[in-house]
Amino acid sequence: MSRLKEKYHSEVVPALMKEFGYGSIMAVPRLRMVVLNMGLGEAIQNIKVLDSGVEELTLIAGQRAVITKAKRSIAGFKLREGMPIGCMVTLRRNMMLDFLDKLFNVTLARVRDFRGLSDKVFDGRGNCTIGIKEHIIFPEIDYDKVDKIKGMNISIVTTAKTDAEGLYLLKHLGMPFRN
Repeated sequence: MSRLKEKYHSEVVPALMKEFGYGSIMAVPRLRMVVLNMGLGEAIQNIKVLDSGVEELTLIAGQRAVITKAKRSIAGFKLREGMPIGCMVTLRRNMMLDFLDKLFNVTLARVRDFRGLSDKVFDGRGNCTIGIKEHIIFPEIDYDKVDKIKGMNISIVTTAKTDAEGLYLLKHLGMPFRN
């Protein structure tokens, strides 16, 4: 069993039940999935950017990345419907917990001048999205082999109904928030 799963069952569930007054363990919010998304608009001109993006996202997540395609045409960007413009990975269960453990304890510590995440990263329904400007903060990425620094979004989807529940859940799991 992973460290995060153990911590969730032994510390987080009792704390959430006490804080929000849940009658059942099944009512306690839990993590549903983590989605890593890398938008690669440069892939319109240079398809090699897409290949390197998929390869690097696969390394970061430990699971094969899928290519995302444009849903509609936008003439101003020279984009047609169906053109590949990014890649994404959806992590669930143990892969998700291992990734979050690594994100909270190793990766975010490597960001220069990092003082914690804002509590405004929530969407109103208890889900959290973090934008990362440089994917090279992940320990799996070899800086010498990177052709272009790419940004990415990390969306953490929970079963929490409010932002307060989601914040409390993620804070107790070890996500570094500002005070």
